[in-house]
Amino acid sequence: MKTPIPASAGKHILITGANRGLGLALTRLYLDAGWQVTACCRHPDSAAELGALLEAYEALEIFELDVTVQESIYALAETFAGEPLDLLLNNAGIYGPNGLRFGTTDVDAWQRVLAVNSIAPLKLAEAFHPQLKLAGKAIIANISSKMGSMTDNTSGGAYLYRSSKAALNAVSRSMAIDLAADGISVVALHPGWVRTDMGGPQGLIDAEESTRGLKALLDKLTPDQSGGFFDYRGNTVPW
Repeated sequence: MKTPIPASAGKHILITGANRGLGLALTRLYLDAGWQVTACCRHPDSAAELGALLEAYEALEIFELDVTVQESIYALAETFAGEPLDLLLNNAGIYGPNGLRFGTTDVDAWQRVLAVNSIAPLKLAEAFHPQLKLAGKAIIANISSKMGSMTDNTSGGAYLYRSSKAALNAVSRSMAIDLAADGISVVALHPGWVRTDMGGPQGLIDAEESTRGLKALLDKLTPDQSGGFFDYRGNTVPW
């Protein structure tokens, strides 16, 4: 039996990388809160847990999307032409190959990590800019990481991932400035060290704790916080 859309619903969120980990937990969380959820991933046919949610919630739509293919991004945006989008949550991300140290960096892999983690969130924001403007007081939330913080980097290494998240932070800050006149707030978010496929089993928190904190922050976000970098507890993360 599908969960009906609550009478108070009406807000719309688009989540990338919704097939597992944080993306899947965010999808569940916003569905339970009564939002209309557009969940995107590269291979919906093999996303069994996400597909199970489709059977349970009327407010869920699932779309195939490779965030590195600009034509696919703009085609998806055209599907929602004229419809307000309250929250664009850029969650899709990759770490890249493990074990790459100074002297062994792989340029092709680096370009792939940058394409997914840094470039795609900007292109999605550009494509869905009209829908975000229609919503009024919309939010673009980019899932970043403390590993993109210059101040927090005391251990070195992780060149591909660190640089991609630092670039995403710069993109987020610039968008916050450029989109302020449209009433669109933009933030970079550190979800914590989460027990997911990417974070690994040693993570300090589970996806549910992380996403509850992220949603609580976004629910209370004010325009003067736009351009900020926050963790899942609502604390400011140093750049």
